[in-house]
Parts: sequence; C-alpha cells; structure tokens
Amino acid sequence: MEILSLKNSSMGNSVKRVLFVNSEITPYLPESDIAKIGRYLPQGIQERKKEIRSFMPRYGCINERKNQLHEVIRLSGMNIIINDVDRPLVIKVASISAARMQVYFIDNEDYFHRKSVYCDDEGNYFEDNWERAIFFARGVLETVKKLRWAPDIIHCQGWISHVLPLYLKKAYIDDPIFSNSKIVLSLYNDTPATDFPADFKEKILFGGVSPKDVELLENPNGINLAKLAASWSDGIIVGSDGVDKEILDFCKESGLPMLDFNAEAIENGSYIEDYNSFYDNL
Repeated sequence: MEILSLKNSSMGNSVKRVLFVNSEITPYLPESDIAKIGRYLPQGIQERKKEIRSFMPRYGCINERKNQLHEVIRLSGMNIIINDVDRPLVIKVASISAARMQVYFIDNEDYFHRKSVYCDDEGNYFEDNWERAIFFARGVLETVKKLRWAPDIIHCQGWISHVLPLYLKKAYIDDPIFSNSKIVLSLYNDTPATDFPADFKEKILFGGVSPKDVELLENPNGINLAKLAASWSDGIIVGSDGVDKEILDFCKESGLPMLDFNAEAIENGSYIEDYNSFYDNL
C-alpha cells in the first residue's frame, strides 16, 4: 500500500468515479442497514462532486410499474453462460428523482423473477444462489464495459456481490475500463447460513481465474466466499454490527486498509464523509 499512498499524495484526489454494486437499495426493497446505505451513500458521494453509477439485482418482489423500471435495450441482449447454460442478460433502469440518480438493475427471468430475495417461502436458501451471484457479478462488469465508464472505485455491498472482486482482478483487469479500478468491500451481517454446492469452486472459474485463486472455496460457504472477496479487494469497510468474527479476523490479518463499524456515524449520516475519505486514501 505504500506505493499507492505515494501516488495519491503526489496526484491529489484522483477518485472521480465510484461504482456501487449493491445487494439492496430502498425504496426498491424494504429498509435495512444495507438498503439504506445503498440508497443514501451514492447520493452523498455524488453531492461530493464524484460521478456515480449504482447497480442491484432486479428481484421479482420489486414492482416495476410502481418504481417505473424500464429496459435499456442498448445495454441488454448479451448472454452469459452459467453452469453450461446461456442466460440472457437484461438491463433495466429507474430513477430516484429526489437524489437525481439512476439505479441499474441486473435482470434474468430464471434468476430474478421469483417473489422473494434469497429464500423460499419456508426460509430455505435457493439452491442456485451461487449461480445468481456469478451472474450478477458478470452482468455488472459487462454492463459497465458497454457504458464505457471507467470507475476508480468499485464498492461492493452485500454477499451477492462477493464474486465480483475475484472477477474484476482476474478476468477483467486487462480491460482498459477497469485497469485502474480499486475494490472496496463492505461487510454486513448477511452471510448466507448454508453451504454452497461442493463444485462451486469449479463452477466459479472464468476467464483468468485459476483453481489456485479460489482455494478458499475448498469448503464452499458464505464465510469463505466473504474471505475470497476480501482477498481480492483493496480496502474493507465494516458496514454493520454482527459481522462474523472469522471474516473480520481474516481481514485484519490481511493487512488491508479497514474502516471499522461506527453506529453513531451510520445513524447521523457522517459515515458518508468517512467513506468518501476512505476512497480517496486508497
């Protein structure tokens, strides 16, 4: 990190564009710690004169008519192969007029048209949640490429975004759109309480990703997926109380820059300035 610090000190604030990859944003989903930060953080960063783009999955419980979602034809149309099946990528967009910002939605009929977010009516995690995470990560990165919008910071929030740091650093890093992008990972108490399929570590391989890169998934569960995301990130933010201690210990041992959870800052909104400074100092 010393080289990066010297670079920033000589160039001043070089962070101009921040890409937010969110699992939840209110008002599209009910208010939660993640959803409220997903809503207000991008607005606050935009008000601090940075450009922003914000993405989330288009879960089936989101009312498209009420929230005025519409498909962006020029961004849709490609297929993403997941588990040997072609999956059409559909991009939708909606505006939060009070914040003067747009939200892009990653959509696919097979993955995101069910009426609940991660679990069925009996509280069981969907068996294909791992596929949905892969599709979401690739969908975001492919769409940003189409937008030809090069982010300085990519801020991942929520467990379904945890595949993206690996793909950014191993499969997309040679793309000029992402060549200077740094990953910030926010950790929450949303770690899936179930194992992923035993072959997840094979199924996640894509592009330049090798088996060695995903050794943490030898035991494929939510804790190890979070560790994997952290290992390919440039900075860690603890976004809520109750994050699994094993994940936090792993991040601390990694030596990555970390911003600890501050309940008061979250409550009064001053976290936005803290996050903004964290971006600028990476």
